[in-house]
Amino acid sequence: MVVLLVATLGLIAAAALAFWPSRDERGEPDRAATAPEGGHAEPAAPSSLEGVLTAQLIAGEITRSQYLRAQEQIAARDEARHPMNVPWDDAHP
Repeated sequence: MVVLLVATLGLIAAAALAFWPSRDERGEPDRAATAPEGGHAEPAAPSSLEGVLTAQLIAGEITRSQYLRAQEQIAARDEARHPMNVPWDDAHP
């Protein structure tokens, strides 16, 4: 009988907490809302050429075709500067 009483009281307490008005509903200001404008850190600037191009594409400064052309040029430049050496497979001549 005691277990049933404790379980019932627990369910009543859980239901009361679930429907308890939140801070926003009571009209109290949130701490985040009263924080100064400079409270949020600015996103870090891109540190690579690919990152700069991506940021420009997202911001609408360049078109998709300009972005793809620039990426192709970066890939061609990297291939010329640092070609990938693939080891030959001796099993297949």
